[in-house]
Amino acid sequence: MLFRQKNRDQTKFEVDLGDLQNEREHLSSFLQSNLRVIVVPVENKLTLNSEKLSLQELQRLVTKFVYRRNFNSTHWASIEGTTVRINRFKVTAPKKKVKTKKNMPHQTPTQSWGL
Repeated sequence: MLFRQKNRDQTKFEVDLGDLQNEREHLSSFLQSNLRVIVVPVENKLTLNSEKLSLQELQRLVTKFVYRRNFNSTHWASIEGTTVRINRFKVTAPKKKVKTKKNMPHQTPTQSWGL
């Protein structure tokens, strides 16, 4: 406590919800209960101020939230600057199966000379 600065800048982090806007309240309460920090909703983002929180720890918790809410097959969390963004996986068209011709069995001499 002797060497600690009193006017230390708090680090400001944001969580961009992407297309999960309806999960804002759930994510906000999840982060508040796990991190014990104040989470403020601003437009389509959540803002956190903390001295002790790292960006990687915030990403880990957002990923944990995505898994607990069963969005892990459609969404993932990434770090962009001081923002943790929830992204949606890109949907690609399934590859067409190439039809292969079945090998016809060779005819034996009795089959080919038969009637």
